Amino acid sequence: MTRGTGTTLEIVEFTDPACPWAWGSEPTFRRLRHALSGAEEAGHVSWRRVCGILFDEGDDPAPDPEAEARWYREFVAGIAEHTAAPFAHRLERVAVSSWPASLAAKSAEAQGALVAERVLRRLRESTFVVGTPADSERGVRETVTGVPELDPERLLRDMRDPATVLAVRRDWRETRAPARCVLETDGPGPHGGRAKLVNGRHRYALPTLRLTGPGGSVHVPGWRPYAEYADAVLRAAPGITLSADLMAADEALERYRTLTEAELRLLTGDGRAPGGAVRIVTGNGPLWLHPDEARTHPAVSGVA
Repeated sequence: MTRGTGTTLEIVEFTDPACPWAWGSEPTFRRLRHALSGAEEAGHVSWRRVCGILFDEGDDPAPDPEAEARWYREFVAGIAEHTAAPFAHRLERVAVSSWPASLAAKSAEAQGALVAERVLRRLRESTFVVGTPADSERGVRETVTGVPELDPERLLRDMRDPATVLAVRRDWRETRAPARCVLETDGPGPHGGRAKLVNGRHRYALPTLRLTGPGGSVHVPGWRPYAEYADAVLRAAPGITLSADLMAADEALERYRTLTEAELRLLTGDGRAPGGAVRIVTGNGPLWLHPDEARTHPAVSGVA
């Protein structure tokens, strides 16, 4: 989305459906968007997602996919020690390619912002909750079945549309043209946010937020606490108001459909689950599902 005449702040999120650090940042980004929801609804804030393609076409296949999956699950578990994000008990495989999920996420935007959010969330959960990455058209179909208000056949058609492929290729290029400030950045913590050198080109670390407003452009790369994002908002757009309002647990579940413990803490102020929520056991705490979501969610088959 291009900043319109009434937009004060443009936020660009560089992400990938299969990125464990992006998955771990979901609670913080949900909290930030909730704090900005009033300004976003008024047209003063725009939020655009760029698909960075973590697993690219042409990447060399692993000589032992099962060993790679075991190693990658432990890698994800190590990241979850910092992010408190759920991860799958067993990872069937490492994603063969980020392209199918990225095409699906991009295609879903044509069916509305809320549908796009829910599709992207399901795509993330395919790897980090179910353990079966949506890295094929069939996998995408199985993952998004039952998403409210989604027309899955339209989504699949749009995934094959050359215009969608071109849009994701533009995302690929934009991710690989990082700002100078992130080339040498060395932020605190285990994911400092420095741009990655991949196949001879730098790309933004995933996730990275770029915030642009009257105060200039501010980058927040890597995994960061909420306070750093709030500070970046005020530096980029000093006139924006960040709401401190919290949500009731039932309200949060109705809005988001699935919630981690970290999201409950950030959005509601405590970690208590909403009444009637369906509990999915993961390798790192529960994922709570809205009862309607549980009817079609791929993870439900794993409920004890």
